[in-house]
Amino acid sequence: MKMKTIARLMPLLALSLAGGQASAAGFQLLEQNASGIGNAYAGSAAVAENASTIFYNPAGMTQLKDREISVGLSVVRPTFKFDDRGSSAGVLGTSGDGGDAGRWGFVPNAYMSWALTKDLYAGVGFGAPFGMVTEYDNPWLGGAQALKFDIKTYNINPSLAYRLNDKVSIGGGVSLQRMEVEYARQATVTSAALAATKATLTADNDAWGWNVGALFTLSPTTKVGVSYRSKIKHDLKGDLKVQGPAAGASAALTTGNAKADVELPDTFILSVTQNLNDKWEMLGDISWTGWSSIPKVDIVRTSGALNGATVQTLETKFRDTWRYALGANYRLNETVKLKFGVAYDQTPVPSDQHRLVSLPDSNRTWFSTGAQIKVNKDSLVDLGLAYLHVPESHIDNNQTALGRGRVSGVYDARVWIFGAQYSMAF
Repeated sequence: MKMKTIARLMPLLALSLAGGQASAAGFQLLEQNASGIGNAYAGSAAVAENASTIFYNPAGMTQLKDREISVGLSVVRPTFKFDDRGSSAGVLGTSGDGGDAGRWGFVPNAYMSWALTKDLYAGVGFGAPFGMVTEYDNPWLGGAQALKFDIKTYNINPSLAYRLNDKVSIGGGVSLQRMEVEYARQATVTSAALAATKATLTADNDAWGWNVGALFTLSPTTKVGVSYRSKIKHDLKGDLKVQGPAAGASAALTTGNAKADVELPDTFILSVTQNLNDKWEMLGDISWTGWSSIPKVDIVRTSGALNGATVQTLETKFRDTWRYALGANYRLNETVKLKFGVAYDQTPVPSDQHRLVSLPDSNRTWFSTGAQIKVNKDSLVDLGLAYLHVPESHIDNNQTALGRGRVSGVYDARVWIFGAQYSMAF
């Protein structure tokens, strides 16, 4: 009965996956499980406490029971409120601060692992490693730079792990990833009467990537994990649709095909877990993300009179980033384990001048807590809650020469995350 239920559940979860609201810096989603929220994802590549280790370090499958599943959901609610400090609108007659550009995000995940032999394990994971949505009230003074920016990814990750000996395990996998993008802004026009004209790019692509990892059991109380996930290049293709009173007035305001190339960054994680005694466990994490793979994004027309022309460039100038996390677990009793964590997460945005209204990102500090509840000898439920403190982030993005105005001001931002994970061995 359990196997039949799982077989029905896994495809449904795979179909339901959607890019959520970015919680890590940039538009990365750390929430590939909910069980790590309580520790601010400290120890992510070394914990191996459920089948979600497939994403963070596939070598961790060798620490699991013969067959395990883990399913979870994270709910993310960011706030991005803009305060104008001398902007100039890109479209005549428009004004306003855009309201709260943050939106609710839902990030589900599902994993299954099983032992093929005593030392060889196989698994598959479903997740959404990148995603974000910012959407402003329309009209607003920065509408010519962005009204809406929506990124979704869907990731299927079959993996293998092998125990070399009692001290060392290795693992690896491949990822089939789908990326979908929607980017909307007010079209650049010279008359207030035409300000309702909107240009919207919708594009998607499927691409492959890979990941590897190793887990070292240094002693009965100490584990170290390392893992790497590759870059994934997406050649996004779709349509650039222009709607409103100025649509069709010129080649630049005509609907047609378009493309944009994006190389999603690679990541490296070094993690450690240390049992201090029967009650306390400490966890640590250092991770690196190669955001410099996205120095800019060119939107290129692929049909019509402007075929081959770059109609807009998003000048991101992203830099590589580091993340540092420290966590602790306290075993309250045989049933309940309490979790705590803090983390510091760098932004890939290099300066106020390159901060995009579509990605008003800044450095952030995580404060997390949670609990793991043992339902029975084979089942666990994890609950996690995190508050991400984001200091005031200044923006001074001047695109006046391109007809898209200057957005100058300060963002008031914060993020709340809540998650739940169910894990079962059978």
